[in-house]
Amino acid sequence: MSASTTAPARDRLRIAIQKSGRLADPARSLLAACGLSWRQSRDKLFCFGESLPVDLLLVRDDDIPGLIADGVCDLGVVGLNELDEQAKARRQIGLPDVYQPLRGLGFGSCRLMIAVPEEWDWQGVQMLQGKRIATSYPAILAAWLKEKGVDAQVVELSGSVEIAPKLGTAELICDLVSSGATLAANQLKPVEVLLESEAVLAGPVHELDDARAGLMAMLLRRLDGLSKVQDQKLLMFSASEDRVEELARLLPDAEPLLRLPGQGDAVRLQTMCSGALSWQRLEELERAGAQGLMVLAVEKSLV
Repeated sequence: MSASTTAPARDRLRIAIQKSGRLADPARSLLAACGLSWRQSRDKLFCFGESLPVDLLLVRDDDIPGLIADGVCDLGVVGLNELDEQAKARRQIGLPDVYQPLRGLGFGSCRLMIAVPEEWDWQGVQMLQGKRIATSYPAILAAWLKEKGVDAQVVELSGSVEIAPKLGTAELICDLVSSGATLAANQLKPVEVLLESEAVLAGPVHELDDARAGLMAMLLRRLDGLSKVQDQKLLMFSASEDRVEELARLLPDAEPLLRLPGQGDAVRLQTMCSGALSWQRLEELERAGAQGLMVLAVEKSLV
């Protein structure tokens, strides 16, 4: 029997992710890329870790910060917007910080923005003075207004914020913006950014002091390894010794060339490159003396 099936309950790390929604599938794919696999329960809310003692709890995204705060879960994949909103709400009533973002995950990007009717001639935040602003993020908005020295009324709505101006419940809104299509459909335009958000791995502010600490450290290391090689390629080729300096000059965004023994007066070279390596760039390297060019995708790295 594997260690993951015999470990005591509190020796198992528990991660909360969205049951459904735009962060659900990317979160599961990322954790699977870290080497995790699960067996789903009948109620489809709990996934028992099989490859490692790391379990998943499938919940609503707005429940994740509270589950971390209560110690029900050790980690959570959640939008920074939701995490920051609940953290600021806690501070407003005098509660301490109990969770924090540990890693940005590179997906679920959006902005929390002020949006006004298209006919407004936007002159700056002073135009918000005395206005009603509808939002699902009252704590973030209130903190931002205080920072800007603006006295405005925050109208809290749980959804469909973009229709508030048409309903007469607010003059403008503060809402998440991805493509901007929803705003345009409701004759609104974004004018101010309050928060640049993405999916984050959130965890407690205090360190774990049992077997879960080692599991968390391992998971963070694997995430860092995946992040390091994201969009990176391994470039391999051969060249004569007298062409190495020129070839290195053509790769300013790459790591220093690693030299390996080749045949005759040639050396084998390899390096890590970020971003796309176009056909045109490979042909330029070939004209400069590179031979046998190969580009390999990099999936994992231990850092």
